[in-house]
Amino acid sequence: MTAHSIGVPVRLRACAKTFRDGTRALEPLDLSIQGGETLVLLGPSGCGKTTALRIIAGLESPDPGGRVFFGDDEVTGVPIEKRKVGMVFQSYALFPNLNVADNISYGLKVRRVEEGERRRRVESMLQMMHLAPLRERRIDQLSGGQKQRVALARALAVQPRVLLMDEPLTALDAKLREELRLEINALLRSLRITTVYVTHDQSEAMALGDRIVVMSHGRVAQIGAPREVYHRPASAFVANFIGTTNRLDGQPDEGWLVLPGGRLKLPESFVGGGTAYFRPEDAAILDEVQSPPEGALAGTVSAVSFLGDRMRLLVEGVASEPVIIEADPRRELRVGDRIRLGIEPRRLLGLRSDS
Repeated sequence: MTAHSIGVPVRLRACAKTFRDGTRALEPLDLSIQGGETLVLLGPSGCGKTTALRIIAGLESPDPGGRVFFGDDEVTGVPIEKRKVGMVFQSYALFPNLNVADNISYGLKVRRVEEGERRRRVESMLQMMHLAPLRERRIDQLSGGQKQRVALARALAVQPRVLLMDEPLTALDAKLREELRLEINALLRSLRITTVYVTHDQSEAMALGDRIVVMSHGRVAQIGAPREVYHRPASAFVANFIGTTNRLDGQPDEGWLVLPGGRLKLPESFVGGGTAYFRPEDAAILDEVQSPPEGALAGTVSAVSFLGDRMRLLVEGVASEPVIIEADPRRELRVGDRIRLGIEPRRLLGLRSDS
């Protein structure tokens, strides 16, 4: 596998899944994944993301009428061992009786790859995943991060047409998860292999995905690039699942939104009625000398959290519910302080409430 590898496009057509007990895990799904793209399936537990991944893998069959294509080849009825997919699981699924090198080699032996080629690929994976010093190490002697690297190396060694990753970092601590996320991102960008990555972690989705598919109740809530999904969410569900969102319930008045803490100018063609949303970083704390033409909201700081690179405040009195805002960590603010907030009209979102 070289830096010039490009994975195969994947298409799902009307792929639904109903289990024998009648549970509808996935509504009819139409999805096109470009060759070399990293597509992240994101959503809460039970939203259908893992079911969609298993249909791509061949571990589940779609309901009658559903079809799966790898490039121009229909693989709907093709079993997983003949689809040439690589899979990485949360549980690693490594063989404890084999050392690191033999775990990586396992899939190649099953596929009866010639011994010389097998050794070459294993060595390549050991170097790529920074595992060469550990080649003889037993699996139970590895850290969680090392085990995950072995699992990824084993999946890539077979030179899969599609790489499938199901919550691969969930079992790791936060710092290691962030480190591996950066490593995986760099690796996928260099290999340009078609990857479908399942997670419930919006930070992982934003960091890894060329596109994100936000799912809810077996349906697609929105598909888009990370910036698009974050800054232009299609619904309140998407906005709340991707990051933090504040809700402002007020009274519309000739282009303004009147709230307990003051009033805000609404953007032109605002479609939210009397409800607007905004992100914590989109509110600015105003000095007393400032008097913005868009209006301002007054409130009282009720909680302060210092997060190092930023300060997160809970502010009451602005709206019917407290709002969360982010501020410069060097600013001296305490519980009980009165502050004024300004929000540019273009930062206010009007969103539908359904998921």
